Amino acid sequence: MNSLALPDVASQTRAPQDIALEWVGMQNIALPVVLADQRIAAFADAGVSLDDPATRGIHMSRLYLALECLEDRPLTPGLLKHVLGHFLATHAGLSKRAFLAVRGELLLKRPALVSPLSGWKSYPFEVSARLDAKGLRIELKLDVDYSSTCPCSAALARQVIQQRFAEDFAGRPLQRAELLAWLGSERGIAATPHSQRSVASLRIRLAADQGELPLPALLDTAEDSLATPVQTAVKRGDEQAFALANGQNPMFCEDAARRLHRALSGFDGIRAFHVRVVHAESLHAHDAVAQSAWNWSQECC
Repeated sequence: MNSLALPDVASQTRAPQDIALEWVGMQNIALPVVLADQRIAAFADAGVSLDDPATRGIHMSRLYLALECLEDRPLTPGLLKHVLGHFLATHAGLSKRAFLAVRGELLLKRPALVSPLSGWKSYPFEVSARLDAKGLRIELKLDVDYSSTCPCSAALARQVIQQRFAEDFAGRPLQRAELLAWLGSERGIAATPHSQRSVASLRIRLAADQGELPLPALLDTAEDSLATPVQTAVKRGDEQAFALANGQNPMFCEDAARRLHRALSGFDGIRAFHVRVVHAESLHAHDAVAQSAWNWSQECC
């Protein structure tokens, strides 16, 4: 039996194609990556432009096989550039631009506020990279969950407590023990401000000379600026400390967006950023949203 060469349909021409394509490739490719000293189950989108209008298709298997080096080496800008360069080298004459996006969830261990406990928090992320004649461009997407206490409801709650105090102690001399007992009773907390689970979505474009992907440092910076990130393992002392932090840290969505803007403006290695915060209101059925940006354009990786 004679062996026959396997056909390569993608390289065959039929009718004139005459249309170049901006992006051709695959999405949701399952693969492990190494990031922040941990192995992460991730998904990747990989593609190249198809600039030769006479060519029917690209070689997707070459893109897929090029991703193998992501399994054992830390994910860095240098590694991303290497993979994208391989995409283009294996599509010489066909493609001028290469794209790669890797997304997953980064796990970081976080200490409790006052007790010796700690627990793991999950942070969704995406790293998008593009290589073309302009060079390498990398964009990070991160989500940070936090608690936000409404300043308006806090002021209204304080007013109700003042009114209750005036009613209960009208015309009476104040006794320390009685006042202390009143403050610890349901009468002394006649109203409470409402808080909401909130999320900050960050898009960060890195400077071209970055040697690392600073995801943990960016997450720390964002949480420190917001001051009330959601917690993991807690005891009652931690819960009380969290209540205290919320009470001392009321903020509208506008406040949160401005805090993040200031924090990211001072972070080295950022070329541009976009911030979007959403406060999932407990008072309303709708959400409160604020956005801020620096040096941002619609061009993306």
